[in-house]
Amino acid sequence: MATLWPGQGGPSINYISRPPAEDWIRERPHGLVVLGSTGSIGRSAMSVLESQPQFFRVEGLACARHVTLLAQQALRWRPAHLAVLDEEAAAQLNMLLSDGYRPRILVGRDGYAELAALPQASTVLSAQSGSAGLTGTLSAALAGKVICLANKESLVLAGDLVRRLCASSGAVILPVDSEHNAIFQCVAGRGQEVRRLVLTASGGPFRGYSREALRLVTPDQALRHPNWSMGAKITIDSATLMNKGLEIIEAFHLYGVSVQNLKVLVHPQSVVHSLVELADGSQLAQLGTPDMRLAIAACLLWPHCMPVQVPPLDLTSKSLTFHEPEEDNFPCLNLARSALEGRGGRCVVLNAANEAAVELFLSGRCSFLDIPRLVAAALKAHEDSLPGHQPFCAPFDPVSEKGACTLERETHTLAERIERLDRRSRELVHVLARDGGTLC
Repeated sequence: MATLWPGQGGPSINYISRPPAEDWIRERPHGLVVLGSTGSIGRSAMSVLESQPQFFRVEGLACARHVTLLAQQALRWRPAHLAVLDEEAAAQLNMLLSDGYRPRILVGRDGYAELAALPQASTVLSAQSGSAGLTGTLSAALAGKVICLANKESLVLAGDLVRRLCASSGAVILPVDSEHNAIFQCVAGRGQEVRRLVLTASGGPFRGYSREALRLVTPDQALRHPNWSMGAKITIDSATLMNKGLEIIEAFHLYGVSVQNLKVLVHPQSVVHSLVELADGSQLAQLGTPDMRLAIAACLLWPHCMPVQVPPLDLTSKSLTFHEPEEDNFPCLNLARSALEGRGGRCVVLNAANEAAVELFLSGRCSFLDIPRLVAAALKAHEDSLPGHQPFCAPFDPVSEKGACTLERETHTLAERIERLDRRSRELVHVLARDGGTLC
């Protein structure tokens, strides 16, 4: 399996985890938990399961409040465990299930964590949206699961910790984001020949807009992505290019490369999902129909490549073009780079401020251009509050010296600190939006 896995140990690529064990590769069917089964990624994943049902045994499904769809999924796959956000959603879900099927219904963050660590599940698809997905990812990593990671925020918020957990527990990360899955496939077997990773971006619906035009953008316009069908938050992030900024941070933690060796190119057709530049200047690219089922299946079925009812790519149907990003009009890329280079909790602030600003924009309480302004203001306020720019979290001591119990406590402590900083950053954005004069 080593030839199918990205390089480890540096100097060029130091992938976040080792390959899965041979017994996981031979295991059929996989015991599977899907966190976020009713979202865009989750629905696509359930479609992949339908196309190759012999590979999977669904042990648990989770959502926040979309209990009607969760009930439909649960009645189809009959998992023994379900999880929802709160007791109200649990009561609604219970009423939707048939008398002959009574799974255990878990609730809230603790419920998601328990579901992610189920002993009977070897594989967890982490597809909850935003920072809410961190709990499930950390729990799965502590439990040593094979994690098909669609929640990029887990690495944005706690990438260093996830890397340490993988080293300690033997957990495995398979990247679901189409860009990082493309890089994963291109880097396999030649990790130390890599010079640079190139992430492609569609450019969203406002590529080429002037700043004057961007001032007038409405939420409805921003939600019309030209190529992908995604949830509202990630669609807005695609329009601002913040999604690509978060993916830079994600790539940094996944592949262990420097920020300087991560490049973004705008590729409006979304056919080339990313590229890898090798030491001799040649490039490898992964191409495919813009359909997330391909990347999801590449992880859930790894190392097998199986049909999942996605139409094949027709290279004669369109021309392929590439452009440098318009960073003056879309400053979120540079905000993400600066947050990553500064560290010290800045990535937590970046993510929380962005999520809060996107919510304000979708509800009509700030403009499209105010999203990066609010994020930048929150980052500056955070940096001004750091005495001597102290790091957000001191490095963990080696796991071998302290043991797994201590690592669990350290994980819990760091998760609480992330939650507090996340909450303060969101509150600050709302204050800035209310009192910021020209901001909103």
